[in-house]
Amino acid sequence: MKAVFLTAHPYQQDAMNLPVADVEAAIPYYEKTFGFRVVSRKETPHKSVILARDQIQIGLAENGGDPSSEGCFFKVENIDAAFEEIYGAPPTGSDIEVRTLRSGPHRVFFHAAPDGLCYMLAEPHEAGASSG
Repeated sequence: MKAVFLTAHPYQQDAMNLPVADVEAAIPYYEKTFGFRVVSRKETPHKSVILARDQIQIGLAENGGDPSSEGCFFKVENIDAAFEEIYGAPPTGSDIEVRTLRSGPHRVFFHAAPDGLCYMLAEPHEAGASSG
C-alpha cells in the first residue's frame, strides 16, 4: 500500500514558495524521492515550479530565501509506506518516533532534501496503537 499525502503546511509562510538555489536541479529529486510531478512552471518574478502528489501541492522557487530554515509538515496516511518510498527500505527501530503535536500524538520522521529544505512527515497515532 502506498502512502497518501493529505496536507502540506509550511514551517514559515508559504508552501508554494519554498526556497531552492536551482529549481531545475531540484525537480528530479522530488519526483524520484517523494513521487511529486510537475504541474506548472513560471519564470517571473523568479524561476519557480509547482509540484503535486495526492492531495497536496508545494512550490520550489529561486527566491533568494534560506532553505535551511524552511520546509513543510506533511500529514500522511500510512507513514510506514511513506518512509519506505523515501528511503527505499521499511522503517526499523527508532526511524519513526511518536511525538505530541498540537493536534495530539503522531508517528513522525524527518527528511532533509539535498537542497537544504527539511520535511516532517506525520500520521496521527492513537494511544496504545502499534507503532511499527
